[in-house]
Amino acid sequence: MNGALPFIAAAALLALALGFLARRGKDMNLEQWTVGGRGFGAVFVFLLLAGEIYTTFTFLGGSGYAYGKGAPAYYILAYGTLAYVLSYFMLPPIWRYAKENRLYSQSDFFVRKYDSPTLGVIVALVDIVALIPYLVLQFKGLGIIVEIAGYGAISSTFAIWIGAVIVAAYVMVSGVHGSAWTSVAKDTMILAIVVFLGIYLPYHYYGGLVSMFAAIEQAKPGFTALPPHGESLWWFSSTVLLTALGFYMWPHSFGSIYTARSAMVIRKNAIVLPLYQLILLFVFLVGFAATLQVPGLTGSNIDLALFKLSVKTFDPWFVGVIGATGVLTALVPGSMILMTAATLIANNLYRAVHPSADDRQVLRLAKLLVPLVALVAVFFTLKGGETIVALLLMGYSLVTQLFPSLVLSLGQRNIATREGAAAGIIAGVATVAAVSLTGANFHTLPWLPAQIQDLNIGIVALAVNFVVLIAVSLAMRLTAMPSRVAAE
Repeated sequence: MNGALPFIAAAALLALALGFLARRGKDMNLEQWTVGGRGFGAVFVFLLLAGEIYTTFTFLGGSGYAYGKGAPAYYILAYGTLAYVLSYFMLPPIWRYAKENRLYSQSDFFVRKYDSPTLGVIVALVDIVALIPYLVLQFKGLGIIVEIAGYGAISSTFAIWIGAVIVAAYVMVSGVHGSAWTSVAKDTMILAIVVFLGIYLPYHYYGGLVSMFAAIEQAKPGFTALPPHGESLWWFSSTVLLTALGFYMWPHSFGSIYTARSAMVIRKNAIVLPLYQLILLFVFLVGFAATLQVPGLTGSNIDLALFKLSVKTFDPWFVGVIGATGVLTALVPGSMILMTAATLIANNLYRAVHPSADDRQVLRLAKLLVPLVALVAVFFTLKGGETIVALLLMGYSLVTQLFPSLVLSLGQRNIATREGAAAGIIAGVATVAAVSLTGANFHTLPWLPAQIQDLNIGIVALAVNFVVLIAVSLAMRLTAMPSRVAAE
């Protein structure tokens, strides 16, 4: 029997067992299922947020991007830290408002703030469309991990199906509690494995970090510095800004805020999480170590770098331990994404059409939708071929379009109207969609300055969003002014 498979199977069974055990002693109503009864302390909120943030993207995408792109991968380290600083100030008022109004989802926040069920539907649709590629990212990573770590004994397709079944099963039973419990095992393992690999592999193959980077520079001059064009400093800065602003716009991360028992819990996490971001340094070191040791990976295959080097370096049993860690990095965030997508459909789309639906009906429908959402994600996983980083950036470009109207709503006097917020979001999403469908970018316009050509298109969509939001809001206020004067 393959020495790696028992460890991989054990990780999957552990996730399933923890997910089911998390339900014990709880009356699993809608509030418990979606936001944990709003009673999680600092440790559980930390594990939940880290479980969503450090995913297969961290495990495979970060190392793969360092392997395939070099210095542009550094953006991954930068944006999370900036987002945590922003969260210290932005998230506590969001938590307070959600608690006062018993909100369950990100879409609920927009409905209440703007007194607009229609805007809630728009936000829910954007969220669902963005969550699918993020869930695809997890399943894609799961398939890569199991197939390579299992030495081909289990195909990636079979692994994806099994992972989808496991996640759907425990999400239906335990909701957010299952995700929090499985995060305990996942975070413990990823911390130990990633730090070990990031230290051991450079020393094993090169004798140290200095000699590793010297060897890479000799073989690929300029690989560890940002290029002058393409993924340049302008691309780097605009991508960091886009992803930092969009970091907590992901609906499953937004919903995790609601689980905290107090605003101080959120602030404590904002202080600690930047330290956890240092794990990414070790992920990058694995990718750089693989650059000269497993050459020739191109396209979406760059995501294989970590496991290709691990298989080359370690005995099968230890590759199985690495694979088990990778399995948990897919299943934990996958469970939160599944639950959030199902909640959005049931609570913010179905309820918008059927306002009389009570919490019990919404919960029942959300649970039934979990396997259906999983099926959709599996379909796109088996059909698509993008790299893990490309999938994540596409989702970020979508969810970041919610940032302007959300931030403006936190002010004492919101200058945005419901019509302006809706128009801005639609304009931003339409820009992202047009670029994604046509493959257009600024490089097709050679008359533009090189700096503009390198900008992340998501930032341009965000600028379009903001301009439309302000313009429509001003127009609506000016239109309403004569009516108010006449009434007075």
